[in-house]
Amino acid sequence: MFYSQGMLRDLSGVLANIDQDTISPKGLARLRKIRPESLPLIKTEPRFGVPYTGITKFVAIGLNYSDHAAEAGLPVPSEPVVFMKATTSISGPNDDIVQPRGSTKLDWEVELGVVIGTKAQYVPEDRALEHVAGYCIVNDVSERSYQMATSQWDKGKGCDTFGPIGPWLVTTDEITNPQALEMWLDVNTERMQTGNTRTMIFSCAKIVSHVSQYMTLMPGDIITTGTPPGVGMARKPEPVWLKPGDVVTLGIQGLGEQRQRVVAHNGK
Repeated sequence: MFYSQGMLRDLSGVLANIDQDTISPKGLARLRKIRPESLPLIKTEPRFGVPYTGITKFVAIGLNYSDHAAEAGLPVPSEPVVFMKATTSISGPNDDIVQPRGSTKLDWEVELGVVIGTKAQYVPEDRALEHVAGYCIVNDVSERSYQMATSQWDKGKGCDTFGPIGPWLVTTDEITNPQALEMWLDVNTERMQTGNTRTMIFSCAKIVSHVSQYMTLMPGDIITTGTPPGVGMARKPEPVWLKPGDVVTLGIQGLGEQRQRVVAHNGK
């Protein structure tokens, strides 16, 4: 699907999938030559999936907002805190969040996702954004009881449905400054998070450069860059945890909105 001038249009007659080739510089240049008004309108209400295919790595950055580190009671990191979310956690932006078996501390995190468009290996910070295809919303859903059980966070971050991505992949010609985007998250219409990417400790360019020193980032890989304050774990006087029936709505300026309902695991 293609979103233009407030309307959804059908790209299937032009592309089978938006994949790694599509989000490369050459692929995006080809897309820009398509006149949106030449594409048929989508008049139904389709399910939104992840806006592109081919994610081989789902990299995450922790404690990347100083006020979030403070509310978590943790020191501001001296370098980006890197962990991985399982690719099996990936889901559409409006799909249900399934509470895992044994979950007692299910939490939310609105984050800016950075999508790699060209191979990035040992890239300097001042060239890092040249390797970025675009940006999207990520909800870094977390089970804190799993996450805090050991020093390694991955098992609390990689459960099924813990990685909603989308609805849009917005290219860098539309988002020229990723460090000036308002972001928010509501639970059951109550505002929980309000922030702006300008308060990141490490910028998107710094993060892409840093991660590329330790792993080769391939087209389609996504880095989710941390969350502002307001997570459930840090609510006062008591933490607030997601439960079945709750609805989470979140958005980032210029990137659209997500909406997820929390449901119980079916026990299978």
